[in-house]
Amino acid sequence: MEKSEAKKINVIALVKEDINSVFERDPAARNKFEVLTTYPGVHAIILHRISHRLWNGGWRYTARLISFATRVWSNIDIHPGATIGRRFFIDHGAGVVIGETAEIGDDVTLYHGVTLGGTSWNKGKRHPTLQSGVMVGAGAKILGPIVIGTHARVGANSVVVKDVPNGQTVVGIPGKVVQVREAGVLNPYGIDLNHHLIPDPVGKAISCLIDRMNDLEDQLLAQGKVSINREENECDTCEAETLCDPTDSASLSKKYA
Repeated sequence: MEKSEAKKINVIALVKEDINSVFERDPAARNKFEVLTTYPGVHAIILHRISHRLWNGGWRYTARLISFATRVWSNIDIHPGATIGRRFFIDHGAGVVIGETAEIGDDVTLYHGVTLGGTSWNKGKRHPTLQSGVMVGAGAKILGPIVIGTHARVGANSVVVKDVPNGQTVVGIPGKVVQVREAGVLNPYGIDLNHHLIPDPVGKAISCLIDRMNDLEDQLLAQGKVSINREENECDTCEAETLCDPTDSASLSKKYA
């Protein structure tokens, strides 16, 4: 009896910490009653604390039933086998999925649409480990038995399939480390507020293509095979009255024939 009461008190203490952590990370939170009654992330973690204890105690079906009811109620799917540390916060919460073998440290924050998923059908460790202080932006997918280091940041909509070192920020598909996190520089979604430190892979690719195109045109000009007016985007080899369309393969073939 005393052992059961101790477990109950421990769960209550964890839930209190979870509720208090909301005020540190959500400026919209106004009072505990509002948080306790209207925050789906809080509902999900409270019920997970209970179902996780039942899961570890061998009450597997009951634990899964509570987990299912939680998903229906909150739109947050946390497997009762997942291990979650203290002061865990899910902001908004819609669409969050946390797999069975996921491990989450203390003071971790997830935003809506986050998936901590697996990449294998084999039993054993197949979901990610998030160490303490990790923040994961909206829509991010962290897949496989990888480790996201302490105080790392995952940018919104990133897809992470490799380990992330402590204190680093990853963005993109697949996720790539972009810089060492500095206090006050990044917002809660893991995005650099100065913008210039975050690479734009699409813009970079287009820039490389333009540079390559200009280089090829310079070679053609040097060989006297074509005369190009870059300001008007036209060349004297085109017989058509309209300008060359760079997106039309037929037009390009005619231009450089």
